[in-house]
Order: sequence, then structure tokens, then C-alpha cells
Amino acid sequence: MAVINLMKRQIECKIVFYGPGRSGKTTNLEYIHKAFKKQVAGKMISIDTEGDRTLFFDFLPLGIGKVKGCDVRVQLYTVPGQVKYSSTRELVLKGVDGVVFVADSLKVRREKNFISLKDLHANLKKQGLNILKIPLVLQYNKRDLQKKGLPIMSVDRMNKELNRQLKAPFFSASALTGEGVGATLTQTMKLTLQHLHKEFQWSKK
Repeated sequence: MAVINLMKRQIECKIVFYGPGRSGKTTNLEYIHKAFKKQVAGKMISIDTEGDRTLFFDFLPLGIGKVKGCDVRVQLYTVPGQVKYSSTRELVLKGVDGVVFVADSLKVRREKNFISLKDLHANLKKQGLNILKIPLVLQYNKRDLQKKGLPIMSVDRMNKELNRQLKAPFFSASALTGEGVGATLTQTMKLTLQHLHKEFQWSKK
């Protein structure tokens, strides 16, 4: 749930990058931090741990315009993908306004994608949120690995398997090179802002 500070005329919302371990969530934020320097309004905090690059979250506020005359700031978070950090993922999702699900294109990671998406659904439900209604964008990451001869799934296959019911916007991407990262972020912020406009209007009634 976005935080509205009427004194400062500021709305603060939260977007979480979710997905299995090593799918490229942190790499997405690292690229955004580097490529969108003019919009970055704070330091990125990254905590690495054995077996997973992000233990808690990466924090990156972006100034992206106004809603009803209020400045909007976006906090970008990632969650740790490993199963043992389930409670941390649930904690980071509290107050979420939009989600980017980062799926791993490697064929050997197919089952991990399913498990992580199911986990996202369950954790959103605990927050009283519906995965079909929250602003959600799917990113099919690591498309560059095909050039290195590694077996990856086609975008069509991933979309049919992961997005059949969700019908969410989706992008093919390589967080390492930056391909598709900006488009993913832009679409997620667009959906989140549209959702905030509706929420804001509803709260004023």
C-alpha cells in the first residue's frame, strides 16, 4: 500500500522484484542503478549471502513524476530466491504496490520458476492481495545465454506455462546486458501509477 504524505505532498510506493534464486533480480537493480543515475535518489543496499546474492533487499528510490499533484517516489526491492528465506520474502512483500516476476530462461530452471511463482501467489494472498489484480509484469531473463550455447526455453513456451492465467505484460531480457530491463521497469511503473490513481480517487470518495 502506497504511503501518502500530504504535508510533503509525496507518495511513496514499493515495487518488488520476485523470482527464483539466481534468476537475475539483483542484476536488474544493479543495471537500473547504473543506467538511470539521474533518477536515483539514494544508495543501493545489497546484502550477499552464501548461495544467494540478496539476503534481504536492494533499496533504490526513483522520482517518476506526480499523482494528483504529489511527487511519486518508487522503492525497488528484491527478495532472496532460495526456499529457506521464505519468511524474508513474505516480509519484503508487505506494503507492495507492484511486482516484477523475474523468470530464469534456462531449461534446468523451469521447475524453480513454477515454485517461485506459486510462492509469490501464496505470499500475496497472506497480504490480502490477489496476484490477478496487483500490477504485475513478467520478465523472461537470461536470453543472452543462448548465444553462449546454453539450452534456454523459448519465450512462447515460458509465456504459455507461466502467464496463461495471469495474462500479464511480459518482456524478454538480459539483465546482464540491460536488454529489456528499462522496458520492464517502465511498464511496471506505468501499471503501478495507474493503480495508484484509482486507489487515490477511491480513497477520496
